[in-house]
Amino acid sequence: MQDLIEQARNGRPRAIARLITKVENSRTAAAEIVPALYAFTGQAHIIGITGAPGSGKSSLVNELAKALRRRDHKIAIVAVDPSSPFTGGALLGDRVRMRDLSGDKGIFIRSLASRGNLGGLSQATAAVIKVLDAAKFDTILVETVGAGQAEVDIAGAAHTTLVIEAPGMGDDVQSIKAGILEIADVLVVNKADRPGAARTVRSLKAMLQLGQALAMNHHGRSTQTTSVATVVSPNGLEYDENSWQVPVQETVAIDGTGVEDLLDVIMAHKNHLQVTDGWLAQEKLRSRREIEALLQMRFMDQFQTAVSQDDREQLITAVANRKTDPYTAVAEIFDQIKA
Repeated sequence: MQDLIEQARNGRPRAIARLITKVENSRTAAAEIVPALYAFTGQAHIIGITGAPGSGKSSLVNELAKALRRRDHKIAIVAVDPSSPFTGGALLGDRVRMRDLSGDKGIFIRSLASRGNLGGLSQATAAVIKVLDAAKFDTILVETVGAGQAEVDIAGAAHTTLVIEAPGMGDDVQSIKAGILEIADVLVVNKADRPGAARTVRSLKAMLQLGQALAMNHHGRSTQTTSVATVVSPNGLEYDENSWQVPVQETVAIDGTGVEDLLDVIMAHKNHLQVTDGWLAQEKLRSRREIEALLQMRFMDQFQTAVSQDDREQLITAVANRKTDPYTAVAEIFDQIKA
């Protein structure tokens, strides 16, 4: 295992792939691999891409990867695909969509099955990101399932979160209902050459202005405009020193229109995080979410060990028959675990 870890840290693709397979398939292996790699993580810029199915996430990831490579970034792409609730399998189709990236030694692509996990990510995503971070990738692009209203976990896994919208995708207030706008660092209207794109842009900007008026807080910082000094990023974009104003960018991923401008904004957000306390705030958020998730999994393992399948079925049957209630059942389970 140590030899495999060293090879992965030196950028050997086969070793990286084998480590990812181990952390994806076994929590025991992840508990051995992540601690061995953790001291070498924390350098990569993690960009999350989320949005409804059909908004063009995969095509945009494809073009962003090309643009990043033109700037000499070493790229890893993690594409999470939905698993079938019946067979447990997944198509892992993003490898097909991104086949024109194959052959570039500066790009590593890995698809993960969600395996029924809500929130748009696989349970193994955090560990996979650490493997790629330790393997010295400059930028890690994480594309979520695209499930719609459930996938906000990406905000706790990425430094910069892109929310992709497209014209003609339905009611404009759907994004508000989903809470999806609140996790966005950059809003992207893809397929901007289609009819209705200008209306979608106007609607999103109006929603953002409403949010600013209400002084919404997300990602540990306020979006309310304050009278502070203006900072100019290396690419010439301006932003307030202590607040990030969520921009709305237009792209046409199929021909690359607007992708370079979008990348400029992404890099400006990275710079903003680094010159403020935003980077540390995001790392703390990621760490908190990961610790909580690991605690939940650890507790469930303990629960399954301490409480037999028969006892669980008896409690479930008793609750279903109204002979007891869920709170009392949980109290009994805790008593068995403590015993």
